[in-house]
Amino acid sequence: MTERRSAADHEGGDGSAGDADYGSIGPGYSRYRQPEPVFVDAIHAALDGAQTLVNVGAGAGSYEPDHLTVTAVEPSAAMRAQRPVGAAQVVDAVAEDLPFADRTFDAALASFTVHQWRDLHGGLREVRRVTRGPVVILTCDPAALERSWINDYAPEVIATEASRYPTITDVRSGLGGTVKVDHLPIPLACVDGFSEAYYGRPEALLDPGARRANSAWSFVSQKTEDRFDRALRADLASGAWDDRYGHLRTQPTFDGSLRLVVGHR
Repeated sequence: MTERRSAADHEGGDGSAGDADYGSIGPGYSRYRQPEPVFVDAIHAALDGAQTLVNVGAGAGSYEPDHLTVTAVEPSAAMRAQRPVGAAQVVDAVAEDLPFADRTFDAALASFTVHQWRDLHGGLREVRRVTRGPVVILTCDPAALERSWINDYAPEVIATEASRYPTITDVRSGLGGTVKVDHLPIPLACVDGFSEAYYGRPEALLDPGARRANSAWSFVSQKTEDRFDRALRADLASGAWDDRYGHLRTQPTFDGSLRLVVGHR
């Protein structure tokens, strides 16, 4: 899409800028989605000595460095309300229309958000416009999502997620300049509860709140979700899940779809 959205475009309601309604699924999000230390370290290394940072699609504040001067951008009122006391100042705006002058910030961060932008290339152009140095993007490669065991139980969720995430090629072309893409292995005890974080802890996804903290579940029917719950419970009780995937319970990391994209001018 090429549509640009201004602040006026998302006034009223929750203000969510993307396809997911965070007014409905946002409450409780921060309980399940905590910053994973392994990913924090990778992001900090990629920020390359920056002093000022714009965090676009900042949500409840996960992955915002506490050692930098941060300005957060988040259009969802439900997500802004979950930002902790003392968090960076937050601006109600969208990626495609950032209210900052050219090259205002040393670096930019966008974590688990580019799939929510109405206009990927427009948003990336804006982020690049206001940033002097690296643009760091934590995202998923839709081509790798089928590696998850969830695909056996709720293929609709995986297909939905894959259709929403931009390809890594599209992210590269939108950033321009020099772009590096790294795989981020997911640790077994990952505290950031996106779906793949539970690769070795299937019981966790029997919690409706854990599913709700992954926006893809909000796009599938209740019938699909109920079928997933019944099938997974049955296979865990019978041992069928462990017969096929039990090795994941002790596998230290999972090379799934998670990618760290770093772009320089």
